[in-house]
Parts: sequence; structure tokens; C-alpha cells
Amino acid sequence: MNATQKLNFLISNKNLDSDLRHIAEKVRSGQRITFDEGVMLYQKGEVGYLGVLANYIREKKHGNYTYFNRNFHIEPTNVCVYDCKFCSYSRMIKQREEGWEMDVDGMMDLVKGYDNEPVTEVHITGGVVPKQNLAFYAEFFKRCKEHRPDLHIKGLTPVEYYYIFKKAKLSHYEGMKYLHECGLDSMPGGGAEIFHPEIREQIAHDKCTADQWLDIHEQAHKLGMNTNATMLYGHIEEFWHRVDHMERLRQQQDKTGGFQTFIPLKFRNKDNQMKDVPEVSVIEDLRNYAISRIYLDNFSHIKAYWAMISRQTAQLSLAYGVDDIDGTLDDTTKIYSMAGAEEQTPAMSTKELVQLIKNVGRHPIERDTLYNVVTDYSDYVFEDDTKKKYYSLPVINS
Repeated sequence: MNATQKLNFLISNKNLDSDLRHIAEKVRSGQRITFDEGVMLYQKGEVGYLGVLANYIREKKHGNYTYFNRNFHIEPTNVCVYDCKFCSYSRMIKQREEGWEMDVDGMMDLVKGYDNEPVTEVHITGGVVPKQNLAFYAEFFKRCKEHRPDLHIKGLTPVEYYYIFKKAKLSHYEGMKYLHECGLDSMPGGGAEIFHPEIREQIAHDKCTADQWLDIHEQAHKLGMNTNATMLYGHIEEFWHRVDHMERLRQQQDKTGGFQTFIPLKFRNKDNQMKDVPEVSVIEDLRNYAISRIYLDNFSHIKAYWAMISRQTAQLSLAYGVDDIDGTLDDTTKIYSMAGAEEQTPAMSTKELVQLIKNVGRHPIERDTLYNVVTDYSDYVFEDDTKKKYYSLPVINS
């Protein structure tokens, strides 16, 4: 059966809970589900039911396409002024001898290291330190564009920008406009965590608020930039906190339309201040992907990172609303591995990635940052070449 037939069969099941049938009927007719219905999906929705709904929406939007891109990641520092309880990556200023802080020349050396690689995007995010200020990033963005004009710069999160703009005494719009003029093309989705203050105050009390996070994205959207959004799930939040988080994103998207991709990020408990909080199961991962796809009807894409949730779970997620699993890894980012992800030294060739997608009946598509098709790998014949074609670096702030 195809996705539509499966949904029709589900709805025709006389034993299906009436509330769940009503939601399924709304999905079939393209109606938006409510906040309370979103909570109900978490409370009542079994993984099989949710998969049918989410896959119906996924295939309606993207068919069998599964996307990845060619990018590389620069982490300017893992030293940070903020004290997020869930973070295994950063080191406080008082522990800076355990971390690293790059200068612009060092960052440019990394960019130049990919001169002979067909990458399309550089992704920049990391900790927050005073010396990596507005002038620092303005210089890097300018030099990066001068060196490689076609390279898309996806840089920093509202957490970093809020600190930088406040020190520079600029409004969010003024700051984003200036850096956009310096070469910034788009923004990743990190730092969202959980928006509701009763959770945010406990896990990330000193970083920007939900309203500040959303406003910085809004200013980027006004300037014509696309951005992503994340949600850190599976720790001390309740189901309704997740729905509240997605509701705020959905309302923002209705307003500006600038979000491209939603990325649920699984809480990992290794070597952080929340190490006593147990991690959720793979079943809950799949349920959360599916509900995200169902609730965020105005988001084009849902992304999963194979390096965080494992290759096998990433394959499963493609049947639960996910249409993007990012790309290969070259073991140059530590944000996931330091938090206890399954892949401690992750690396996957283009051929392996394409085969992973094909093995679950999906259609592998290399994209650029804006989801334009670069290469259709459905009938691509690989040469006998073990050299990686690109290095794509999914991180917790993507």
C-alpha cells in the first residue's frame, strides 16, 4: 500500500480511538491540528499510528526524496560564558585551558583546506566569548566571501548574536543587517532548547530568552535570509512543553515564512550536569519526529542527524516524517561525541550515505543550503574511489 492507502486503512479501523481518528481525518484533509491535539498525540499516539500520519505528510511534500548536502563545520571556540546544564561540549571561561579559541586566520585556514572539495556550505557555531565579537565575525565573513564567493555561509545562532549585538549596542535588526552585508547568508537553528520559561530557566537560565531567540530569527527573515529551528527533547520537559515550543515556531513561521527545517535534537546525558537524567528510547525518538512532522505543517523539512541517533535509527526516521539526514562526517566535530552519541568517531562516505538511504527505499538527493537539487543519486554510478567527496558536519546547533 502507498501512504494514502495506509492512511485510509487506518481511518477505517473501527477500533481506532475516536480522538485519534479525528486527527487522522484532519491530516488527510490538510487541516491544522490544535495545541490540545498535539498533546493528545504524545499521550495517546502509538508509534505505528504516528508513522502512518507523518509519512503521509512527508510523501505529500517530498515523495521519496531524502536530502543531504556538502558542507563543513567550523567551531571557533568551545569556551563559553553561558552555563547550560545539558551541554557536554563547552567549557566555562574559568576552565578555558581545557578548550580552544580560534582567531580569524585559523578559521580561514580551515576554509582554505576545502578549496579542492566541492562543498557548498560552511557552518559556523560554537561557544560565546567576548573577544569573538561583531568585528571578529564581520572580518571572517568578509574574508570568507572574498576567498570563495560561492560558498554559502550559515553562521551562528541567536544565543551568539544576542550577546554580540548587546555588546555592540545594536538592535537585532541592525546587527543582522550588518553581518548579512558582510557575507552572512543564513542561520542555523541552535540555542532554542525548550522555549517555555519554567524549563528554560532550569536548563539554560543565563542565555537569551525564547522571545529574543525568535526575534533574531524574525529579523533574519525580514532581510531575506532563511534559517533553521531546533528543539532539545527528552530530558525534564513534559509533552506539553514540546508542543508549546512547536506552537511558537509555527506562529513565527505563519508570520515570516523564513524557517526551512526543523531539527529535533535528542538529549544525551554523558559528562554534563544532567547526567542523572535518563535518555529516552528509540521509540520515543521516532514518535517525536512523527509528531513534529504532523504539527509543523508550515515547515518544509524535518531533519535527523544519523551521527547523534545512529545510522539505523536515522533510516527508521525516514518512515516517520524525516526527509533530511544531513551528510557524511569526518570526525572533526566533538559536540555529539562528547555528549555520548553512538558514533564516537563518525565517518561515512558519499557512497555509504547514498546506500543507507536507498536501503530503505528512499531517493537520495544532494541539495544546496536552500534545498535546490545539486545531484540526483538514484541512478548514480560510483567510481571505485574511497576518497570522501565531501565532509558534512551535523552538530547540536545545526
